Amino acid sequence: MLTDDGKHLYVSWDEYHLLIERLALKVHASGWEFDQILCLARGGMRPGDVLSRVFDKPLAIMSTSSYRAEAGTIQGRLDMAKYITMPKGELAGRVLLVDDLADSGVTLKAVVERLRGVPSISELRSAVIWSKAVSSYTPDYYVEMLATSPWIHQPFEEYDDLRPDGLAKKFAV
Repeated sequence: MLTDDGKHLYVSWDEYHLLIERLALKVHASGWEFDQILCLARGGMRPGDVLSRVFDKPLAIMSTSSYRAEAGTIQGRLDMAKYITMPKGELAGRVLLVDDLADSGVTLKAVVERLRGVPSISELRSAVIWSKAVSSYTPDYYVEMLATSPWIHQPFEEYDDLRPDGLAKKFAV
């Protein structure tokens, strides 16, 4: 639910999963055939996992990080993993790059530029759930364009501050 001032978008688990399914349908409707999925950890892991299952394609993972300060609300320097984790082989052919959102666009743009330099990748397209109007990079596929560029409160953020002791209290009888 988008707040009246357009500054915050609150997403429930049910909404989140429906948006991922809508993303899968957008990719499918395009008719584009791809060989592998590369998701960006952490935000792209859940959408990447679902798309990997729906399309029955192998899932590779690349770790990136730029949001660290202030409980993950302040963007800092972009760190990209040197290696991509895959079950077998190399990242090659037609690759679908998946993340949760195009926020500033810095991460997606940097990853796309890096991957375009990989000779084994013949075609690369990107897919996200949300694309913000302020993003410097527009993905090939997205479910929602967010004109007000709100801060997105995703359902799994409840775990950001939950530690094992707090979790244990949840199940204490």
